[in-house]
Amino acid sequence: MVNVEEFVKKAIEEIKREVGDGKAIIALSGGVDSSVCAVLAYKAIGDRLIPVFVDTGLMREGEPERVKEVFGHMNLVFIDARDEFFKALKGVTDPEEKRKIVGELFVRIFEKVAEEKGAEYLIQGTIYPDIIESQGGIKSHHNVGGFPTKYKFKKVIEPLRELYKDEVREIARYLGLPEEISERMPFPGPGLAVRVVGEVTPEKVEIVRKATKIVEEELKDVPKWQAFAALIGKATGVKGDVRVYGYIIAVRAVESRDGMTADPLRLDYEKLRRIALRITNEIPEVVRVVYDVTPKPPATIEYE
Repeated sequence: MVNVEEFVKKAIEEIKREVGDGKAIIALSGGVDSSVCAVLAYKAIGDRLIPVFVDTGLMREGEPERVKEVFGHMNLVFIDARDEFFKALKGVTDPEEKRKIVGELFVRIFEKVAEEKGAEYLIQGTIYPDIIESQGGIKSHHNVGGFPTKYKFKKVIEPLRELYKDEVREIARYLGLPEEISERMPFPGPGLAVRVVGEVTPEKVEIVRKATKIVEEELKDVPKWQAFAALIGKATGVKGDVRVYGYIIAVRAVESRDGMTADPLRLDYEKLRRIALRITNEIPEVVRVVYDVTPKPPATIEYE
């Protein structure tokens, strides 16, 4: 386990040294990795840090509002890019292509803000498993393998690049971040786009967002690494004595130490039944709910 106090001191020094007298953009998502990076960078360079939150339309329920609340005291730049992301993803079904599209669009938005603000550096919350999985060909992380090879920044700074998620959480607690951030479940960089199998549409994303909120509510007291919902296709069902063709939601709940391997949680049947009933009752478009019991490997934790 990392020496938290020593790491924080070294990370702040590194950011100061790399940025110098310049300005830096930080990609802020509201997750623990980028939030820790934002606090470290703010301690290092103060108001020369420009946190940028991009509302892609692919975020968790209430994410944009919460980011404004927690990081509003910094020079937070809020970008509404929902239309841009959905337009770029229209018709795209290949998972790797989705990740690369999201990564490319993120960076171009950051470049535009950097140009307006006179910032030459980009700070990211990339952690060690992101790098390992991208290099190993398991998947492209939007901030690693999905990152474009050409960009306008003088340098990309990744203070957490040698840490695992549990170590980042330790640092978040040490820095005094709210528990809802320090203990927050991992969330994919491309957001809900990789929890919709096939083409991404606003309708599908909203269904996944609502279903994930239900899963999180029902499993809030269950120890876990990650729990969420994914939309994996369509099937027939019956609603109101009428045969309908609706969406299938897969529930995924796993335990893990570092995200490199994972095992499905042995959830109580009544809890699973309640999740299924809530999702099908509260989201009319859903007719079927399944529970994924596949470990990683051979599956990945996310669906795409």
